[in-house]
Amino acid sequence: MVAKTFFGFEEILAKELQILGAQNVETGVRVVRFEGDKGFMYKANLSLRTALKILKPIYHFRAFNEASLYKGIMGINWLKYMNANQTFVIDATVHSDHFNHSEFIAQKCKDAIVDQFRNKTGQRPSVDKDYPDLRINIHIDKDQCSVSLDSSGNSLHQRGYRTATNIAPINEVLAAGMILLSGWEGQGDFLDPMCGSGTILAEAAMIACNIPANINRKEFAFEKWADWDNDLFDTIVDSLLKKVREFHYTITGFDKAPSAVAKAKANIRNANLDEYIKIEEQNFFDTEKTTRGPLHMVFNPPYGERLDIQMERFYADIGDTLKKKYPRTNAWFITANLEALKFVGLKPSRKIKLFNGSLEARLVKYEMYEGSKRTKFQTDDKNNDPS
Repeated sequence: MVAKTFFGFEEILAKELQILGAQNVETGVRVVRFEGDKGFMYKANLSLRTALKILKPIYHFRAFNEASLYKGIMGINWLKYMNANQTFVIDATVHSDHFNHSEFIAQKCKDAIVDQFRNKTGQRPSVDKDYPDLRINIHIDKDQCSVSLDSSGNSLHQRGYRTATNIAPINEVLAAGMILLSGWEGQGDFLDPMCGSGTILAEAAMIACNIPANINRKEFAFEKWADWDNDLFDTIVDSLLKKVREFHYTITGFDKAPSAVAKAKANIRNANLDEYIKIEEQNFFDTEKTTRGPLHMVFNPPYGERLDIQMERFYADIGDTLKKKYPRTNAWFITANLEALKFVGLKPSRKIKLFNGSLEARLVKYEMYEGSKRTKFQTDDKNNDPS
């Protein structure tokens, strides 16, 4: 099978798959290939936090032109996967000198499938772009054509808990990937100081408690497949829920907009995560750290693409607030405004290249110590001194 993801998340998705029990895991660019049975396909769709789609390849052939493409698609026994009364849709991606238009590829493949049904049954299935019974993925790279069934349907970032959103809300898979890259596993207190509609909070809580990422999702494409096994699916859901763990720290969100706080609370309720998350109407710049132990902070500040703010002042305020009011904090945030990072006034200990939609972004980490950094290292050296 093939799990699709965002650029920069390939290694953490591979790790997720290995922990879940996948075999022969291999990373590519924006994809991770792996092996597993039907039950594992169900489990992957339910559990994976950084996957966008799970594709099941069914056929591979070489296509140089329109005729060879048509012949290759006709070579698949489509009656094995659907009947003439069902609907389908084709998603095509093309990187080839032989073909230059994905819509043309989709149309040609549709013709081959429809013609096969007409020849064999005298009837034909219809195309339904919104609610198809079968979603087919065609990928052409040079002269190599891969045909897969899309087991997910709608992108797996559509978790099912977020009904209320603000301007440009962060994608759930992007949020989960950022949190996993930050090293968060539920080992302390967590804060999102600019929480918007609460996506980062929800993903952090599900990671901390080992709750399957897509447990609130209404449906997956594989539920309409000919080999759908409802009993097996229920067994896998039960086994995953038995692995949910307790969480003994705090997860808090701040936002200065009352409308954002209301939306975040509604989404957290939808996700059944109220008991783990507290959301307050606060301007981060007026707050200070109130928890005693180390604090893990992950957030998605505005980039200027979304809100009309004075960027230099805003990012300088982020740096000042962290430096003066948040000791013993690992602060991570993503920004597509690379220029604005200069005004934070702190040196990041890590910078990771990611994409937020089409925008190239950086996930940055700032380590805030108790007192100065030098004092911290002097204390550590004293503690480690064998004399």
